[in-house]
Amino acid sequence: MKAYEKKRWWKIAIFIAAIFIGGFSLWYTQALVKELAIQEDKKINLWANATRQLGATTGETDINFLLDIIKENETIPTILVDEQKQIISHRNLDPKREQDSSYLHSELAIMMAQHEPIKIEYDVANNHYNYLYYKNSYLLTALKTYPLIQLGLISFFALMSYFALSSSRRAEQNQVWVGMSKETAHQLGTPISSLREWHNMLKESDKEQQEEILKEVDYDIKRLELITERFSKIGSEPILKSENLDLVVEKAVGYLRNRVSSRVRIQVDIGKPGNWANINVPLFDWVIENLCKNAIDAMEGEGSLTLLINHDAKHVYLDITDTGKGIPKGKFKTVFKPGYTTKKRGWGLGLSLVKRIITEYHKGQIYVRHSELGKGTTFRMVLHAA
Repeated sequence: MKAYEKKRWWKIAIFIAAIFIGGFSLWYTQALVKELAIQEDKKINLWANATRQLGATTGETDINFLLDIIKENETIPTILVDEQKQIISHRNLDPKREQDSSYLHSELAIMMAQHEPIKIEYDVANNHYNYLYYKNSYLLTALKTYPLIQLGLISFFALMSYFALSSSRRAEQNQVWVGMSKETAHQLGTPISSLREWHNMLKESDKEQQEEILKEVDYDIKRLELITERFSKIGSEPILKSENLDLVVEKAVGYLRNRVSSRVRIQVDIGKPGNWANINVPLFDWVIENLCKNAIDAMEGEGSLTLLINHDAKHVYLDITDTGKGIPKGKFKTVFKPGYTTKKRGWGLGLSLVKRIITEYHKGQIYVRHSELGKGTTFRMVLHAA
């Protein structure tokens, strides 16, 4: 339930962050729009004043300066009309359509709706005026619509990302569930098959043989109990105890030695004795079992498998080295992801479980320390010393 609660709060946090980013972007763009609109109003008023003064020039007036001001307007569309609203001149409109009177009048209507005209007096004695109409430049218009386009694109990509991540998450969860089911069947298969054979033998054996068979049955029952304990600890917080890792590893390897090919040499090396670590034995046995089985598969049933245990003041190190086919350098992290496998019948859950057990339950580390194609691989585990 905690995982689902966290997921819900993460969704809320992302939603709030998206609103904040979108709101800030909209506010900032609107501020730029207002500033640009003010600058354009100043420019058009300056342009109108220059036009007004040009109409009232005297011999002392600097006409070139006024003409330069008028020529500088290359962005703001303008239309100059007389008192009867007849178009006198225009500037910065579509050059391909400027001869079309209907186009000019439609632009004039737009300008009338956007801004109040600027009066330019040209006949002082008779009090006659021309009127300068203008509209927002293309840049200002684009900047006004940009926030809506931006918000639309952000929303679109946010939704696409959400659906993509949700789909990817569901696929990963499905892979884990399928893998866990197969792992359960795999773990239970060996002792169940063994019990079935012992049951058949009991029917055909005498009393002396039955005692030996019952010992083996008892062992398989304990194995089933161990498997049940392992799976019961997945998803819950296991209890860690101070254990001698030398003995734990030797016992786990001893179980494997009797069940693998004689062509596989398994060796436990102790760098310094007294490697005590805080571990949960059933889960840690599972880690050793998975790593060793993967190594044996990588060696294709023939080679050398070495487990080296060492420690310093704070940590205990366990290196598991095989002489198998190796792992490409680009796959050192990928091998721990659910679903990754190189086996034809594999389901890619073993190393994912190993990483979860070591990192989440034992608060340690596991990684590919070294690997070379065709020569072998070394996995390193780092545990907290007891």
